[in-house]
Amino acid sequence: MSNFIKEIKHLGEKYAIVLDTSSSSEGLTFVTDDDDYIQAGLWNYKKGTKLPAHYHNYFERTSYRTAEVVYVVEGEVQCSVFTEEGDLIWRDILKEGQLIIQFQGAHEYIIEEDATVVETKNGPYFGPETDRTRIEPND
Repeated sequence: MSNFIKEIKHLGEKYAIVLDTSSSSEGLTFVTDDDDYIQAGLWNYKKGTKLPAHYHNYFERTSYRTAEVVYVVEGEVQCSVFTEEGDLIWRDILKEGQLIIQFQGAHEYIIEEDATVVETKNGPYFGPETDRTRIEPND
């Protein structure tokens, strides 16, 4: 695992990874495992690099949970990761240029400074009543 990733584990299971995009290696670096519900890679190419035109083939895929990526474009966001039972696993401030990929568990955000954030998830999305469960954190 590269030095620009913090892996958040609980009881041996990967809950999330945090990535600082400002310290990437040159080229394409995938930061997720092939069997993760969401795939993420970091590009760091020099001017003039050409990535050949391509499309991705159709495959039937099955996802049993929604993975979420939150990228802080500007500002600061406090992010907390919990077990589904509400036990705190990790809490820290995400700053400009940082992102968190959350594979499981619960999460909570507090905007610490005015922020612009990009959120992505694997789909399809079934709406908030079906796709998510609110919890009361134990912290």
